[in-house]
Amino acid sequence: MKKVAVILSGCGVFDGAEIHESVLTLLAIDKAGASYQCAAPNISQAHVINHIDGSEVESETRNVLQESARIARGEIADLANINPADFDAIALPGGFGAAKNLCNFAFDADSLAIDPTLESFLKKAHALGKPIAFACIAPAVAAKVFGSEGLRFTIGTDEDTASALTQWGGEHVNCAVDEIVVDDARKIVTTPAYMLAQRISEAQSGLSKMVDALLAMA
Repeated sequence: MKKVAVILSGCGVFDGAEIHESVLTLLAIDKAGASYQCAAPNISQAHVINHIDGSEVESETRNVLQESARIARGEIADLANINPADFDAIALPGGFGAAKNLCNFAFDADSLAIDPTLESFLKKAHALGKPIAFACIAPAVAAKVFGSEGLRFTIGTDEDTASALTQWGGEHVNCAVDEIVVDDARKIVTTPAYMLAQRISEAQSGLSKMVDALLAMA
């Protein structure tokens, strides 16, 4: 049975992992007959957002690993403690946590920096030939880590976001919500998900294709 490491970035679209994308990714992996291990870096969130009104809750701090455990039903690993060699593939759902906690794209697109533990994990996985999938805004991580290799990726159709990410050397490909972009040479697959999705079924379509392509390369 193929096993996928699913890297989360908290819990909640505005400051963590997008919950629908995360669950749909896990569901697609399970329906494909594979297994998964959720993981997250043991770091503080960039900030906490009230998901009712969008305001920042300045009095609160939260931990990315602890918040991600909510999605994983408690079955989660510290990203620093798992080895990419133990997995057949890697998947990163989106949500603002991918752009705030896993990297700083939401705050400083021109000085894009990746969480060191995540960057090391992805580079090791890539060197081992493990396929990696990125959904929604998570391709911001891929653009920085693998852009210099000429990565082909998508975040959907937003020209400003695409332009900010191609400065690292990759090529952005416009993509419909229910489609994927597969870079066969680098074994990386991306899909827009909620960068474009207006309903959960639209997100599901692309995420299911993403997982199928990911496992086909594993």
